[in-house]
Amino acid sequence: MSEAPQPTTAAEKPSSARVLPALILAMLSFSVVQTAVVPILPSLAKELSVSGSSITWLMTANLLSAAVLTPLLGRFGDLRGRKPMLLISLSGLVAGSALAVSTHSFTWLVVARVLQGAGGGVLPLAISIVRDELPKQKVTGGVAAISASMGVGSGLGLVATGLLLEHWSYKSIFWMGLAFGLLAIALVAVRVPTDPVTDKEGGADPLGAITLAGWLSALLVAVSQGNHWGWTSTKTLGLFAVAAVVALLWGVIEVKVKHPLVDMKMMSRPAVAFTNLAGLLIGFGMYGSFMVISNFAQTPEKFAHYGFTATVLHAGVMLLPSALGSMVAAPLGAMLIARRGPRLPLVLGGVLGAVAMAYLALRHSHEGDIYLSSAIFGLGIGLAFSAMPAYINGAVPVEQSGIANGMNAVLRTVGGAIGTAVMAAILTGDTMKLPIPIALPTLDAYKHAFWTAAVVCIVAGAVPFLIRSVRPTTTVASGNTTADLSSGREPVKTDA
Repeated sequence: MSEAPQPTTAAEKPSSARVLPALILAMLSFSVVQTAVVPILPSLAKELSVSGSSITWLMTANLLSAAVLTPLLGRFGDLRGRKPMLLISLSGLVAGSALAVSTHSFTWLVVARVLQGAGGGVLPLAISIVRDELPKQKVTGGVAAISASMGVGSGLGLVATGLLLEHWSYKSIFWMGLAFGLLAIALVAVRVPTDPVTDKEGGADPLGAITLAGWLSALLVAVSQGNHWGWTSTKTLGLFAVAAVVALLWGVIEVKVKHPLVDMKMMSRPAVAFTNLAGLLIGFGMYGSFMVISNFAQTPEKFAHYGFTATVLHAGVMLLPSALGSMVAAPLGAMLIARRGPRLPLVLGGVLGAVAMAYLALRHSHEGDIYLSSAIFGLGIGLAFSAMPAYINGAVPVEQSGIANGMNAVLRTVGGAIGTAVMAAILTGDTMKLPIPIALPTLDAYKHAFWTAAVVCIVAGAVPFLIRSVRPTTTVASGNTTADLSSGREPVKTDA
């Protein structure tokens, strides 16, 4: 039988000013580290003397690790306490950063990126801690701030990378991750209280964990390497087939075991299922668009007759408005959720993302076009990120908060991997013949990429209309019904 946390009065709750900065810093640490290497992959390939196709494993390994470990850490947080798992998640990020700083080996750098992927557990764990620890009137804003921090960190990571490379080597990027991680661990250890264990008798479901890791691994490797292997190659198609078979097996296991890693009934609730679909689409749009915009800005105008011949730093600065937009989205999203429910900010998020990408498809001749579209896109992404946990938290009991938000984070990661692969395929499928040994995409290829991102975002904005409105769920503990308000749930309109 699950053991729900005892009701806690607002007076007994810790101040949001004490807990929230630690959780936001933890989220920023992971999102900065995850995206910081994206703009320097070509230079890293030269530095480490590896091929362009091999260097992409620095992103693939990190995405794969985050996708596998995020739901596992979220579930163990539900079972054994959120704070210990959050510290373990951050410790993986720190260990990976320390290894990256200390090695010159490409193989060990891939291992380091795998360790850094443990930081993916921060998002579901931090959201669960907010639900457990903050006064109920602060929960909606806290969740929105943490979720929007993912977009903020991604934008800041791109800027920080360029700034550091202007003065130091690529090692400085991993030193940055190490410093962020250590500071986050210190703040979490001191400021975040030990939370109640909500499901002491639940099982860990090792077979479910293994099969989940199996199909996610096969899917992400196939998607991430498909451009290099060929989408119709034996390896790519074989991995897609393996992913499909193992995913089916995983679903059967989760339905039959006594203590599943992922409750399939919970995952099938419309508010959860459709929010996860929106998360996959938003992840596609966000990661794919960042990659395309950065490449477009760095294109040498002398040869391509488009682009801005930007340095890594300059390209990062062009994307800085996206981080600022996400910062604005956090309080705005919380206000909209409190007044109108999560549907409006999620719809607005998709619409604004589509507007930003459509604008770039039509206007891209001046740097101001990039700055404006980046700001609009960041605002949209921040609103969408703030709305998705509100949907999920309103549809699942508090003891399933970690795994439910963890699976949503996984699907954002999967969407990001698919998005970058699709965008790369679009750009490499239409290149110019130039008197230099570099294949540059045509301007039409970039337009097609921007339109693709716009379509995906507008579909994400339409998804919330598939969710009907109902009352928030309640959680039952020891024969008594505990209402959302008494368990620290945010009192917002929700859909299920």
